[in-house]
Parts: sequence; structure tokens; C-alpha cells
Amino acid sequence: MNRPKRVAAIQDMSGFGRCSLTVILPVLSSMGVQVTPIPTAILSTHTGGFGEVVMRDLTEYIQPCLEHYKRQNIDFECIYSGFLASEAQVDHCLEFFKSYPQAIKVVDPVMGDHGKAYKTYTKAMQSRMSELVQVADLITPNVTEAYILLGEEYNHSPITRTQAKSMLVRLSEMGPRYVVITGMQLASGTMTNVGYDRERNAFWMVPCEYVPVSYPGTGDIYASVLIGGFLSGDSLPIAMDRATRFVELSIQTTFSYGTDTREGVMLEKTLGWLTTQTVLGGYQIL
Repeated sequence: MNRPKRVAAIQDMSGFGRCSLTVILPVLSSMGVQVTPIPTAILSTHTGGFGEVVMRDLTEYIQPCLEHYKRQNIDFECIYSGFLASEAQVDHCLEFFKSYPQAIKVVDPVMGDHGKAYKTYTKAMQSRMSELVQVADLITPNVTEAYILLGEEYNHSPITRTQAKSMLVRLSEMGPRYVVITGMQLASGTMTNVGYDRERNAFWMVPCEYVPVSYPGTGDIYASVLIGGFLSGDSLPIAMDRATRFVELSIQTTFSYGTDTREGVMLEKTLGWLTTQTVLGGYQIL
């Protein structure tokens, strides 16, 4: 192949606040991956604290966009879906997946956080998200989204390793070979990201340093680095380690400056790390 690997990123574009496509593009580009943005909606800012957001739904754009790419024989090595603004967009994502059967299908089921579903995600949308999960190769829910997908009430208590493994396996049984759950606090007190490879029946965890602050977009960044690692040949635990270390670095760097958390992490100061191809080994067996 005489070109970079390509990712079709079906995500929203929030103009201010460093999340979704505004972080996916620079992260994957820094890792040598070409991103084709397919915006599901355009927002003036993300929805986390900037008042009334200006939003334009782009549902009618997605299908004609796909047809154009097919006419031009434009190939992708990965189809990556994130925030979806309507049920119809689920159908369009399914069509993208079907149109590129050889591509890695990644679903970041953006539905909620901190124990609650987002207001835009109705029960119907949550059900439709399960349809995407069923055909995905890799899913990257946070803990809240993992519970939603499993149809269970959010448990605020720390999770044991046995419970974590059970959640990973049951999510994998929905369809995807690889499952990564981010931001899980284990009963041991460790904050960690956990992963499962069904074909190898292998469970992994990558502990991370806890910082008492929350920034938007870190899930988007994590999933993007994970994808970039996969496309460059990383194993699941190495890709998880790379993604964890970069998010950790970005959070700690931003926290040191004391900037407004609504603005997201200061990628401009940390993107260079992604170009180093650092060899990592901080993962553990779960």
C-alpha cells in the first residue's frame, strides 16, 4: 500500500471544546493515519456547560456522502462511529459497515457518562446502538455505557476483577471480538481501562493515574489512539497501553495549567508524543 491507512470517522463536529472530530483528526493524523470526517452534526460547542448550543443535524448528508465514495472507489481500512444525532444515522452507519466489509468496524457507543445517559439518548436510540455493537469488531464504552448496553442499572460501587471480566465477556457476546471499557474503578482502588480479546480469551488491564478533574473529549482521544495503534500493528494490550498513556499525559499536562475544564485537554502540547512510536509494556493481565 503506497498511502496511509484511512479511517472514515462518523462523528459530530463540536467547534469549541476539544472533542469528537476536532480531536480525532489531529490524533490520528499524528499517528500517520488519514481521517475522512463524516459529520453527523455540527455544534458550536460541546454540550457540557456552554449554555444553549447551536446545532445542525446532518443526517441527510451521510448517505449521499457514502454513495459518492463508492462511485469514486475510495477505500477505508477502518469505519469508526461515535456520537449519532438520530436513529436514521444508525442505519447510515450500518450501510457504511456493509459497504466496507474488510474494514475494521469500531463503535464508540457515545450514550452517557458519570452513571447517566445523555438527554439526547432515548431508550429507542440506546436499542439502536446495540445494533451497531452487534456488527462491530471493536467497541470502546465507558463504564456507564457498558451498563446501558448490558441493560443493567449503573452500579456506583467499585468493580471486582471477576465482575469486570463478566462485563467484558457479556459485551463481546453481543458481537464484537474486542471490547475495551474505559474509566473503571476496581475494588482494589485502581483506576484502570480493561479489555478483552474473545478469540484469544485474553483479559487485559492498564492502570492509570487518577487526576481529580474531568475533561470532555478524552474518550474520543482514547478510542482514536487505540485505532491508530491497531492500524499500525499493535496488539490489543499494547494499543490500550498507548492510548492510556497518551490520555494520561494530556490530562496531567492540562491539569498543571489550571485551564477551564470545559475547553478539554491541551492536545497542542502533547501531540508530539504520538509520533515517537514509544515501545510500551505497562499493561497487566486482568
